Amino acid sequence: MALGMQVGVQPQAQPTTGLLCQRSGGGIAAAHLKSFHLSSSSSGFRGRLQVAAVAPASVKAGTRASSVLVRCDAATAVDGTAATAARPWKTSDCRLVLEDGSIWRGKSFGATGTQVGEVVFNTSLTGYQEILTDPSYSGQFVLMTQPHIGNTGINLDDEESGQCFTGGLIIRSLSNIVSNWRSSEELPEYLRKRNVMGISDIDTRAITRRLREEGSLIGVLTTDKSKTDDELMEMAKTWKIVGKDLISDASCTEPYEWKDKTDSEWEFSPNVPDADDTKFHVVAYDFGVKQNILRRLTSYGCKITVVPSTYPASKVLDLNPDGILFSNGPGDPSAVPYAVKSVQDLVGKVPVFGICMGHQLLGQALGGTTFKMKFGHHGGNHPVRHLPTGRVEISAQNHNYAVDPDTLPEGVEVTHINLNDGTCAGLVFPAMKAMSIQYHPEASPGPHDSDQAFFDFVEMMRKNKSQS
Repeated sequence: MALGMQVGVQPQAQPTTGLLCQRSGGGIAAAHLKSFHLSSSSSGFRGRLQVAAVAPASVKAGTRASSVLVRCDAATAVDGTAATAARPWKTSDCRLVLEDGSIWRGKSFGATGTQVGEVVFNTSLTGYQEILTDPSYSGQFVLMTQPHIGNTGINLDDEESGQCFTGGLIIRSLSNIVSNWRSSEELPEYLRKRNVMGISDIDTRAITRRLREEGSLIGVLTTDKSKTDDELMEMAKTWKIVGKDLISDASCTEPYEWKDKTDSEWEFSPNVPDADDTKFHVVAYDFGVKQNILRRLTSYGCKITVVPSTYPASKVLDLNPDGILFSNGPGDPSAVPYAVKSVQDLVGKVPVFGICMGHQLLGQALGGTTFKMKFGHHGGNHPVRHLPTGRVEISAQNHNYAVDPDTLPEGVEVTHINLNDGTCAGLVFPAMKAMSIQYHPEASPGPHDSDQAFFDFVEMMRKNKSQS
């Protein structure tokens, strides 16, 4: 179709000729109308396609039409009565209302109802199922910057925990086709069964820019038409996530043993021992631990005992561990002083390794402070520099809080920094046999760079055991 043409569907009774004026460059161009008949695939209805072609002789030389307008009008029945038919596609039935007053309308998938959460954006290209089941996302809505979500479906092998902790999923486009030989379920049905709301056909790029400028925002997702925008906005403004203990609901309630390794078909590290016998006993504090952390430690020759977040430090020492893991988890580290106290009581006794929340708790236990970041780090592509060697890792991260390195005591060394903003991404305290990182070494969004951290922890336990 030539530039400057206008298309519209008109009722059959409309005149077939006419005159259209359209601005072109600096002048006005005249267009003559020509009409053609179109018949729909269903009998009984017919519309007219009306084409307005710009007359070449009336267009000012050297100019082009500034826009092309496509107008679709409803067709009429052949007998002249109005045509009424339900739209064959889903219309916007879901709202996302943010505390800054903005309202975003889209299409729901998954569960229905009303939920409140902190909206964060994730820059990962893949791994939406791991994100949904990551306990660190408790209390949050995740906005995916990757626009096309759902095309790989769902498979139970990729679960990071026994349930979905993400409060809601915000995406641009929901794939209506699943193409993955491992898939056993489609994303909307998966979310519906787990009472997780999703919204699609929404401008995720605009919301991401808003979050980058204003920081993480509280939002309300709803399919309830009876609730007004003002009511939803009030819900968003009065709900708080800072200061809430989100770890308790994400943690196990009783100790248990973990034995699963990384499946042999997925194993990638040459540092993983060939022998099946375990060499080290690690007690893992479950602050919301991801299962792949436990798999990687087991693959490195560790026997794992997982304990609840409130488990007394004295009982942990009674288990005679070679090392202690402080796991990842959701929320504000300052809201769980009982966890900080456990870390304080255990540091220096045996080698300890903190991941994400565990890193923040270790920082506080050593006397440092943590602070809430503007919009946090969420994604599978964050560059981190290992300062002692200069090595750069592409890491997976998910946290809204960071340790302030200027508040740490003498003897604590910052080992890693995030290259995007310079925040502390890892530390070590040799005198107290402690190490930690502010990212996920078990996650493999493509690169396996960060797996080195498990090897370093095992080497710390090996050295301590040989000196005992």
